[in-house]
Amino acid sequence: MTEFRNLIGGEPIASSAGKTFEDINPADTRDIVGRFQASTAADARAAVAAAAAAFDGWRQTPVSKRAKVLLGAADYIETNAARFAEEMTREEGKSIALAKDEFLRSAQTLRFYAIEGQSYGGESFPQDDADMLVYTAREPLGVVAVITPWNFPVSIPARKVAPALISGNTVVFKPSSDAPLSGYRLTEALAQAGLPKGVLNYITGSAGDVGPVITSSPTVRAISFTGSTAAGEEIHRSAPLTTRTQMELGGKNPLIVMEDAELDKAVDLAIKGGLSLTGQACTGTSRLLVHSTVKREFTERLLAKVKALRIGSGMDPKNELGPIATRKQMDTVLRYVDIGKQEAKHLYGGERLRGEQYDHGYFVAPAIFTEVSQSMRIAREEIFGPVLAIIEVASYEDAIAKANDSEYGLSAAIATRNPRYMHRFAHDIQSGTVKINRTTTGNLVNAPFGGLKRSSTSTFRESGRAGLEFYTQIKTVYQGI
Repeated sequence: MTEFRNLIGGEPIASSAGKTFEDINPADTRDIVGRFQASTAADARAAVAAAAAAFDGWRQTPVSKRAKVLLGAADYIETNAARFAEEMTREEGKSIALAKDEFLRSAQTLRFYAIEGQSYGGESFPQDDADMLVYTAREPLGVVAVITPWNFPVSIPARKVAPALISGNTVVFKPSSDAPLSGYRLTEALAQAGLPKGVLNYITGSAGDVGPVITSSPTVRAISFTGSTAAGEEIHRSAPLTTRTQMELGGKNPLIVMEDAELDKAVDLAIKGGLSLTGQACTGTSRLLVHSTVKREFTERLLAKVKALRIGSGMDPKNELGPIATRKQMDTVLRYVDIGKQEAKHLYGGERLRGEQYDHGYFVAPAIFTEVSQSMRIAREEIFGPVLAIIEVASYEDAIAKANDSEYGLSAAIATRNPRYMHRFAHDIQSGTVKINRTTTGNLVNAPFGGLKRSSTSTFRESGRAGLEFYTQIKTVYQGI
């Protein structure tokens, strides 16, 4: 079995405690994907120090050379995408096709920032003094911390690390302990492409041991975190005043199905948005707000299609749903299913699957609940699993009121053929991402991404050109001639 080490200062480093943890296949827990370092606070301090030591050299490196590294890493990922995808499926559970798409998308992200970062700069300002030039310069912040989840273990790190590096920052990167290998491959790709030692430092370990060092150190000038709202709020509170934070947090994303919706398409949007990643996406659909006139027919069609879904290992391309990624998350999903059975009408699923192909994995049948009201926990709390709650609405206004009655505002969608509904929805919905006749999941590499309300700190957006803003600071220069 392979043991993967931290990469600190460009060198493979074992945990100072001499301890490791296992990366387990959620489809078959007998399969150990690899062993990773159970790092300590001392290891985290070493990673921050290495990033600080490398900063001046990297910030002075011409942007064209920084771009060349990102482009080389993109080529490396593309070349190895098939192999890396198998590893991701083994460690995280998603289908092999989705895993390969994620690595290819990450290569696209690296290329986008390699190009876009070379034209991202300041501006000049007209003024009355002919002997003076006034302009702004954008400069890197310094050491930045990147902390990422297990559900998109390479694409989320890529969209954080790439803009940080092209802007001239150095990075301490801590992936989730539940899917650390995909993040390791991203780090490997950048190292193979010629990234200088210490510019990107990869460290694994528990959030309790490693997290406080990289989120509270005054040397760390920015923290980009994707994960739970509770964890994000704790990081935001503990960060020094001079440290920027970028938090992409939870969601309870609605799909509104209006009376004029094409029902087969609406069902498809519900399944793809809510179940295609086994419900494990922060933008995943979890609330189905269905107009009363079509609720019965929509529910019947949804139930029929959900019952027909094939569930099993993501390594089999015929399977449509994989396992829950961790034992802890599976237990959370099962607990919410029990809560839902006490609150609402349980239509289908929600049980742990048994049988030869399931007994050694974390497989749960997708659950559907109906007669769900706004006060119920399954309508308000993020479950992060394959659980769909159907909520009846009487009108467009009722649908908007119920969709907005949430502490979250990450992604929202509507299924309708009415142009008036489409136009009003984009204006009325309280959500950072708005989808019309599209799934709540998915976003472009070149478009901003982020939430409203408790789904984000609403400070800086990720992705697209807006993603570069977080990693740079503005200096205003008045130059006499």
